[in-house]
Amino acid sequence: MENEKLAFHETMETHEIINFKTISLMKSKLMQGICFDNDLKALMEKDVQQSIMAINELKSFYEDARTNYIQ
Repeated sequence: MENEKLAFHETMETHEIINFKTISLMKSKLMQGICFDNDLKALMEKDVQQSIMAINELKSFYEDARTNYIQ
């Protein structure tokens, strides 16, 4: 299984997940500015950091998939 490629529908689903995670990340980041509870702020900051890691991981799948269809 060394030459695995994403199918077209998997590429589109990956793109949709990246969009969803990006919107969630922006919402958490914006909500931190209007939140006064420190525990909730810390939880949202943890969500932001985890979302950034998830987006970076998903981007690698998506970029590999894009090169497969451009060739």
